[in-house]
Amino acid sequence: MRFGGRESTPQNFRKIQNPKSKIEMTKIIFDTDPGGDDAFALLWLQSLAKQGKAELIAVTTAEGNINSKSTFINASKVLSLGGFEQVELGRGVTVKNPQAADAAHIHGMDGMGNISNNLPAAKHDFEKAVYSDDLIIDKLNAYPGEVSILAVGPLTNLAAAETKSPGILEKAKEIVIMGGAFKVPGNVTTHAEFNIFYNPEAAEKVFSSCNNLVILPLDITEKLLFTPEMAEDIMSSSQNHLTQFISDLCDFMTEANLRYRQTRGFKGFLVHDGAAVAYLFYPETLLFCRAKVDVETQGKHTLGKTFFDERFIAKKDANSWVALEVDKEGLLASLLEDIKFLCMD
Repeated sequence: MRFGGRESTPQNFRKIQNPKSKIEMTKIIFDTDPGGDDAFALLWLQSLAKQGKAELIAVTTAEGNINSKSTFINASKVLSLGGFEQVELGRGVTVKNPQAADAAHIHGMDGMGNISNNLPAAKHDFEKAVYSDDLIIDKLNAYPGEVSILAVGPLTNLAAAETKSPGILEKAKEIVIMGGAFKVPGNVTTHAEFNIFYNPEAAEKVFSSCNNLVILPLDITEKLLFTPEMAEDIMSSSQNHLTQFISDLCDFMTEANLRYRQTRGFKGFLVHDGAAVAYLFYPETLLFCRAKVDVETQGKHTLGKTFFDERFIAKKDANSWVALEVDKEGLLASLLEDIKFLCMD
């Protein structure tokens, strides 16, 4: 018998231990500004953790879709809703002069479709919480090369961590960013996507600090439409506080997405942030190109624009894998079934 052109004898074999003893769950920091689609992504992560496929070691909240105290409280409530209230939670670093207003018009004044009062009480104390940048630094120092950061809000916390501890972001296994727009228009200006535009200097700091970035831009996330029919499917599988929250949030977000013309008239809402989860656990749904991504921080009309050079000239210092195609049916089907698993009584 031959393997790879070399004859195999008993001496060539070594004892193989039980594979399960060698499999380590992916350690994840979820950097987020909940936010309706943030909530869905966090629920998806909790389902994967419940299935033994992920280890959610921290959630670091950010200012963005709503103010920093509200994103902290929302994240705490969603963690409790999914049964993961023991996960460490960081409070967001504030931005002195954000470029964009918050997105309460899309996500509700509370960031949760104005239904956050129906959720379990927050179990984490905002006033006593560690700041998100410090929590990121602590976890990356504790597990160098092992932690995937899923950053689905403005990049303020990551930039603050890098400023406070230069080189810290290189200790991440990878940094998966939902943000930017390359071949499609922005969603807050002609050229800029919200997460990048909110704090373009922070984005520039992160992009220039490491080369382990994965970017999920509007080019693919605007294809990820979670429909009322999907919410009904979840409700039909189980009926409890979690499924009711999903149904109510879907109703609110669908109405808001239609009102602000986010979905081209189709009923549903865009689960942008779910793409970051899909990258880690369903990579077959995404197609990437390697690029040196930059962000415009000075332009009068192009502030917050993300771009990379597509000319056929030699390049160096590529820093990112950029997703440009998505199997939306496969991704959404995976999201749906995993959420059902979390919702089981």
